[in-house]
Amino acid sequence: MAHFVGLDVSVAETSICIVDEHGKIARERKVPTEPEEIIAALNGSGQACERIGLEAGPLSQWLYGELAEAGLPVICIETRHIRAVLAAQVNKTDRNDARGIAQMMPVGLFRPVHVKTLQSQQRRMLLTTRKLLQCKMLDLENDLRGTLKNFGFKVGKIGAASFDARVRELVDGYPTLRAMVVPVLVARAALREQFKVLHALLLRLVRHDRACRLLMTAPGVGPVTAMTFRATVDVPARFRKSKAVGAHLGLTPRKHQSGEMDRTGRISKRGDRMVRTALFEAAQAVMIRLTRWCALKAWGMKIARKRGLRRAIVAVARRLGVILHRMWASGTAYRWGQPASV
Repeated sequence: MAHFVGLDVSVAETSICIVDEHGKIARERKVPTEPEEIIAALNGSGQACERIGLEAGPLSQWLYGELAEAGLPVICIETRHIRAVLAAQVNKTDRNDARGIAQMMPVGLFRPVHVKTLQSQQRRMLLTTRKLLQCKMLDLENDLRGTLKNFGFKVGKIGAASFDARVRELVDGYPTLRAMVVPVLVARAALREQFKVLHALLLRLVRHDRACRLLMTAPGVGPVTAMTFRATVDVPARFRKSKAVGAHLGLTPRKHQSGEMDRTGRISKRGDRMVRTALFEAAQAVMIRLTRWCALKAWGMKIARKRGLRRAIVAVARRLGVILHRMWASGTAYRWGQPASV
């Protein structure tokens, strides 16, 4: 008889529940959240596991890789589906959650999640740490700007390289203010230096990555957008149609239809926020700053005339994501084309 497994993972312990094909519980136990402990528990259970369910979470990529490498049929499951199914439970415990996940496995009531490759996870970490340093650096700058206004000092519009000198110039002659401002400037300088290190690493990776160089032939797409899209999509073959990329990134409108009511709302904003933001910024560059003619901008301008610039930018961002996937999957550079009148 086939058996199915549900794993409810926490930092310290993992609850394991094994059920048969009828959903009857065969075995339950808790083990430390370590791949070798989970593998030993599953292999020593005496039951042949046909499917192992694991909820997507912070530890799921690590555990999924180790269990799959051990030859176990593990599946990473979409979190929203699990929450919807488990919401019917009266008492929420780790044991009950493991039971619920296990009972979902025989009937196929789940949506599998693509687990990114180790290389994509590393690229993602580079992007997030770079963004973290950039945000903290801007937070310090904005805090100094706002605080100094209380004393009548206006930093004004000034570049990042000249910010330090400008602030020191303003507080020169005010020893108390200077004693408080200088440590913040030192911290900002350290953040800026390390941000440059990560940005240089990003540019070096993009320079030697064929897929990123290909994506950068599209209008509005620079190194950061190319790397963000590459790290998010990971494997282009996981989308059967390029059209599905827009929905996966949350750039398609919500739909609510019931009886005579049929309402189309704003974009869903599901999926990865970082790549959605990167595509939106790239679309802004296409619509506002791009001077060279291209079919994508011409299409966006038609929408802007009818529905406004902001909606047009969102539409261009969605279409740009679809185009980037098609370029990557086919290995062809962006075709700029010519105006119809030429």
